[in-house]
Amino acid sequence: MIDRDAAAQHFLDQTDWQGGTRRLLAGDASNRRYERISHPDRPSVVLMDAPPEKGEDTRPFVKIARHLSGLGLSAPRVYAADEQRGFLLIEDLGDALFARVLEHHPEREPALYEAAMDALIVAQTANPPGGLKDYGPQAMTDAAMLVPEWYIAATGQNQFPSAEYRAVVADLLQTHLKGSSVLVQRDYHAENLLWLPDREGVARVGLLDFQDAMLGHPAYDLASLLKDLRRDVSQEVQDSTLQLYITRTKAEPTQFRAAYAACSAQRNLRVLGVFTRLCVRDGKTSYPDLLIRLWRNLRSDLAHPALAELKQFVHAHIPEPTPQVIARIKDAANG
Repeated sequence: MIDRDAAAQHFLDQTDWQGGTRRLLAGDASNRRYERISHPDRPSVVLMDAPPEKGEDTRPFVKIARHLSGLGLSAPRVYAADEQRGFLLIEDLGDALFARVLEHHPEREPALYEAAMDALIVAQTANPPGGLKDYGPQAMTDAAMLVPEWYIAATGQNQFPSAEYRAVVADLLQTHLKGSSVLVQRDYHAENLLWLPDREGVARVGLLDFQDAMLGHPAYDLASLLKDLRRDVSQEVQDSTLQLYITRTKAEPTQFRAAYAACSAQRNLRVLGVFTRLCVRDGKTSYPDLLIRLWRNLRSDLAHPALAELKQFVHAHIPEPTPQVIARIKDAANG
């Protein structure tokens, strides 16, 4: 097996940042990891290590980054790439994640979320790059099946009507997710957005983690932004940003709000399975703690009248992630 650390150093030595100092930044829910490269004669950059042998592929990141940058948005520039071995050297957009900025300056929440919404509209109104896979009702229904596969299995529930669940989710999405498809980045939230106040307009919003972009409904990324799984977005900002989006895009309000609730509910259900899988299969035991906020978001989604059938199903068949349930999921990681 390839020595990733040695391979990363070899890649770095072929670039203008040869001799730079490496410092671990972070990993994420995938197998990617990131390092900041500091150099005495050049601006710092970020080294992305995305091992192909673990299913990672840097090519989508490069493709989407160039597309977004071409729209005047602040995706990281790519300075060097070894796509075969899974290394990229990209622009360092800094550490001012929306989540960190808002932790210290909560009064900036309306302005930052409006800026993120404006950047999102720019990405959505441009022609998307070719070759993106479809994330329409069928693909979204398939993704929601992670609930019985992982969450229900981890909670120890023996009887679950999977076929009925699939039918309810499919009917909801097919009914309400109609119209044109746009680029959906799929992880558009406060820990993947950076505040770049020295730039202007939509370029003030730095974009990360968009390599899994697909073609889907315009409401999906807005729901990801406002129904954040990692921080509580104030209800006032949720309401005002949603209304502002509808106004600026001239979306039909009733239809869009139903689609927004449906997209958010599907996302919350899918991630209910994803976070359980990250814990049980991959040993990442911090993720189940996020299920409490996820469930709160899901309950608010289910309050929309268009989701009445799904609401009834969830209440009847999907257990709430109580502390006891979360402990059971964590125990399954050690089983």
